Amino acid sequence: MTEFVHLHVHSEYSLLDGACRLKRLVKRTKELGMSAVAVTDHGNVCAAVEFYNECRQNGIKAIIGCEVYVAPRSRFDKEGRADMSPYHLILLCKNETGYRNLCKLVSASYIEGFYQKPRVDFELLSRYHEGLVCMSACLAGEVARDLTDGNYEAAKECAARYHELFGDDYYIEVQNHGYDEQRQILPYQYKLARELKIKLCATNDCHYIDRSDARAQKILMCINTNTTEDSPDAMAFQTDEFYFKSPDEMAELFAARPDAIAATVEIAEKCNLEFEFGKTKLPGFSIEGVSDNEAYLRALCKKGLAKRYGKPTEEAEKRLEYELSVISRMGYVNYYLIVWDFIRYARSVGIPVGPGRGSGAGSLAAYCIGITSIDPLKYNLLFERFLNPERVSMPDFDIDFCVVRRQEVIDYVKRRYGADHVAQIITFGTMAAKNAIRDCARAMGLPYSLADTVAKAVPFGMSIQEALDSNSAFRELCQSDGKIRELIETAKQVEGMPRHASTHAAGVVITDGPVSDYVPLQTNDGQPVTEYTMTVLESLGLLKIDFLGLRNLTVIHDAEERIRRREPDFSIENIPYDDPEVYKMLSRGDTAGVFQFESDGMTSTIMRLEPEALEDLIAVISLFRPGPMDSIPTYIRNRHNPSLVTYATPLLKPILGVTYGCIVYQEQVMQIFRELAGYSYGRADVVRRAMAKKKHSVLEAERRSFVYGDETCSGCLKNGVSEDVANRLFDEMLSFASYAFNKSHAAAYAVVAYQTAYLKCRYFPDYMAALLTNSLDSMSKVTEYSELCESKGIKILGPDVNESREGFVYTENGMRF
Repeated sequence: MTEFVHLHVHSEYSLLDGACRLKRLVKRTKELGMSAVAVTDHGNVCAAVEFYNECRQNGIKAIIGCEVYVAPRSRFDKEGRADMSPYHLILLCKNETGYRNLCKLVSASYIEGFYQKPRVDFELLSRYHEGLVCMSACLAGEVARDLTDGNYEAAKECAARYHELFGDDYYIEVQNHGYDEQRQILPYQYKLARELKIKLCATNDCHYIDRSDARAQKILMCINTNTTEDSPDAMAFQTDEFYFKSPDEMAELFAARPDAIAATVEIAEKCNLEFEFGKTKLPGFSIEGVSDNEAYLRALCKKGLAKRYGKPTEEAEKRLEYELSVISRMGYVNYYLIVWDFIRYARSVGIPVGPGRGSGAGSLAAYCIGITSIDPLKYNLLFERFLNPERVSMPDFDIDFCVVRRQEVIDYVKRRYGADHVAQIITFGTMAAKNAIRDCARAMGLPYSLADTVAKAVPFGMSIQEALDSNSAFRELCQSDGKIRELIETAKQVEGMPRHASTHAAGVVITDGPVSDYVPLQTNDGQPVTEYTMTVLESLGLLKIDFLGLRNLTVIHDAEERIRRREPDFSIENIPYDDPEVYKMLSRGDTAGVFQFESDGMTSTIMRLEPEALEDLIAVISLFRPGPMDSIPTYIRNRHNPSLVTYATPLLKPILGVTYGCIVYQEQVMQIFRELAGYSYGRADVVRRAMAKKKHSVLEAERRSFVYGDETCSGCLKNGVSEDVANRLFDEMLSFASYAFNKSHAAAYAVVAYQTAYLKCRYFPDYMAALLTNSLDSMSKVTEYSELCESKGIKILGPDVNESREGFVYTENGMRF
């Protein structure tokens, strides 16, 4: 069998050009008996880590590369047509040095060289060539373009220049897709290689997997260029030879030059890049006068513990000591201090900060230093849900800020660590079923009415295949017309592919060195963003923080400002959370303008529940979702009739008493494993995650441990729980764990919900003025809230456009608000 490796491949991340989906690409590589494969997307390496992981899972060597664009002159020259036609060049990573240099090249191509396309130049290549294999690329490469133009000497000079730079890692790339131009220049490429003693390398410019995919790839290009496939302006390949050919097919194409085939294996053997996962790469943290960050964090926590609790209990002191030991042992001291620092800054300049959504609210240390503002001891929130010594993964503080001033906090972080050490994070918009149908129909020149009919027939949330499998009406529609069948088959091929790149709404990465030392960057709207998504960044151990904008914090802040005109000492931080009038208002269904509780379904639920404490609000937020909603009737019944609450074992009462016998929270699942079967909280969280992800092989092993115990846990039987009860309880947790909510997150949202309800109840005109001012982008809400005000005798005067951020103005009994 011929040995051959594909080194010129465009995945789905050559947006709307490449149609080689990564999973299918790796599968096909394996089917054809090849041991390695490269991905070389146009101008980016977005696929790198995802591709690497897919290859590793299938025993294939991943070769990370890029088809870069080279500016004809300097990357800084951006004038006229000449600079709009860059050359192509293939770069492949041999090792970590090559990867770092490729990151630098790709980043600079966007940040410095972008002109129609991201461009490098020879000066950049000279600086960052080490550790890279270079191939002269396709017909759009400089050498091939010179040869096509009949300028052999220019081609020779160019090849010699690259050969001098890259040495034996430079190859003349030869291709044959049935183009006359390619066949015509092959003899000259062979001659160049002979005269300059440069090796040849045979490639196929793979844009799709099978020959039959050529049509789908053409449709993708038409979607990209907003043309139809029968348009004379449509971009398309002249042949259908741009598929992922077998080694034997490639050997037959280049039968006269087996050395060009052999060179692909030689190059693959040179390329041995491995990504490092699971090792945290936190930025350094320094503050004037502090030489020991661990001691400084401990001092901050001790001071905060006294401030929060006065004379803290032994439980609080032990919990804090435990958390600090885990934080230190796992290397997250700097992480806590980094987050503490920018939250401290935000508060110091009056930027509203949320109570701390997500699992981070379970950390007592975070509560003590002001990262969060929810008492984890009072609400029984678990630290291990946030930071687990038995599950090595990055912790994740999700912080809400005033939506108007959120960017100020990000700007502070950039000043603090250096602008080149901070970047926002990419996200990809993909072609969902309905959009895939509409896009393909437009590219195929089909009538809009037909596309609309077919797209609307796909049930919400389903893929095209799911709709075909489960919806008879959609299936009959597709079978009714040949054009529709063709449309559906084409749309299935492009469905789910990335359509465009944009910037994640909240994610920011902070690195110890320049971000481009670790990951490649590109630009969106002039701002640098990582080419990897947040999940990839986390897997690489980089610090990712969500700077979330929450409009309700802005509303609360604006209401505070209005109230302070009459009550200078008013602060939302000091309101009582047991005000019976607030809970009565919610129980009446007066929820318009209250965070989390405005929808009809939530209003109905809260009215039936008749909440009396914040715990009730936390539970409702957790239950009102698909899955847990089935437990709402039981929860409400038990809430009003405590005598009906039953427990399968008395050991459950301390855990489920707060939720009237119902399992509502992820933390309760962890506590059940801990208290009934002797699990550590860390291991309990690992099992909870396995349940949520339905890892059946893991779960069956854990069932035995849960019931009977093992070398690290006692098991339910030893704690007086019968085998039958233990198995039933395991099954109940198993069915619920994929829906169970994080109580720390629900508690944070319940606090904000209560604050908005309190302001509405006690300071109605001020709150509604602030709410309306911040609802101007939704006229339906403006109308709803205005009508509510008028029903309560509040006369609308605004918005007052003459005063800065005054927004809506009201009078009540002659008093202006």
